[in-house]
Amino acid sequence: MAQARVDHSLSEPDPLACALFLITAFILAGLVHTAWLRSRVSRPFAIPLDGGLTFRGRRLLGDNKTLRGFMGIVPAAGATFFLLAGVLTAGSSPLASALWPLSPGGYAVLGLGAGLGFMLGELPNSFVKRQLGIPPGAAPRHWLAKLPCFLVDRLDSIAGMLAVVSLLASTPWQAWIYVLVIGPGIHWVFSLLLFWAGVKARPA
Repeated sequence: MAQARVDHSLSEPDPLACALFLITAFILAGLVHTAWLRSRVSRPFAIPLDGGLTFRGRRLLGDNKTLRGFMGIVPAAGATFFLLAGVLTAGSSPLASALWPLSPGGYAVLGLGAGLGFMLGELPNSFVKRQLGIPPGAAPRHWLAKLPCFLVDRLDSIAGMLAVVSLLASTPWQAWIYVLVIGPGIHWVFSLLLFWAGVKARPA
């Protein structure tokens, strides 16, 4: 398998370039993911990850966390990382030299890991909400809990993605700041898109 880890003896990649790459790649992957969830082909794979298991009489994750989510975003991210890196390299873009010094295969592995981290990052939040009695896809009833839950819903998957990317490739801490500031707004837009597409029960 192609190696995704960067040689740390090389200079650090540019934080803004890394952030722009991650955001652009995930916007493209998100469009593919939305089309996948909307398609009839994905419906047989709407299999709950928790298999119906419970803890304290409540579901571990609920019916909204399914296999088809992983089947969409993980390969989509791998493909968009690979293609975007190829386009930047072929076009001799200055952005390419400011990114991680990876091969095309390395970017594909990085994208697969990023997509996996994105999906895994949502699971602890889902577990906590189920244990608090918040139904899948629903918002907390108490107004004091609504804003924290809204923020966590926007940040959990992004943090998971950044964590895996940082494990696979040397990622400047400033890139985390850029993505954590810009990413939640884009994530919310995709939540709206999934709501309009009939995939999500609420637009947040």
